[in-house]
Amino acid sequence: MPTKERQIVIPGQMLGTTSANRAGRGTFIEKGKIYAERLGVLNMQDKFIHIIALKGRYDPVVGDMVIGVVEEAATSNWMVDINAPYPALLHVNEVPWEIEFADTEKYLNTGDTILAKVLSVDESKKLQVTLNDRNLFKLKGGHIIEFEPSLYRRIIGKKFSMIEIIQKYSRCRIKVGKNGRIWIDGEADGIEKVLQAIATIESEAISYGLTSRIEGLLKKDTKDVR
Repeated sequence: MPTKERQIVIPGQMLGTTSANRAGRGTFIEKGKIYAERLGVLNMQDKFIHIIALKGRYDPVVGDMVIGVVEEAATSNWMVDINAPYPALLHVNEVPWEIEFADTEKYLNTGDTILAKVLSVDESKKLQVTLNDRNLFKLKGGHIIEFEPSLYRRIIGKKFSMIEIIQKYSRCRIKVGKNGRIWIDGEADGIEKVLQAIATIESEAISYGLTSRIEGLLKKDTKDVR
């Protein structure tokens, strides 16, 4: 799960060694050591070290599918970080479980990840999300990486073509939120393929033929994928 404390790192800062960790997004390797490639928040998941860039926040729209991280469980609701300027409220009436009063932590607790939908956004920017849909649920395990929310359509591709190719060649389960977050679950080598693909999409977002190039990139060293 994401680290609970927000540790800001600077470009060139040493974060660990390749003997103990794997280099994730926003890092680079030099002489067996892993360094921060950019200014951002340190995020360690399993043995992966990621740097989440300090980018613009997501502007919520009702109906958007988002990936949220539970910040706090209260007696009848949860506060959820959806990468927006303000946390979103998830009420017990908006989950698929029958919850007794003050039993919220038995179902969702701090650090848990959910695939949710934006239910409402009022004039004061108060946000509510819901899990009341068969396509919405708690995400177990996996990794979260972040991207510029404006690149959402580029990452999923036309009629989901791009994300389907990434899933095919990485053999990972992937969920993409419109709030600039991707949830990935799979083997370490597959996760590295996803990270490589997303980094390429970000750097070449305005170019033509990107889907074909990503497929070519992912085909390398991939066997027996049909």
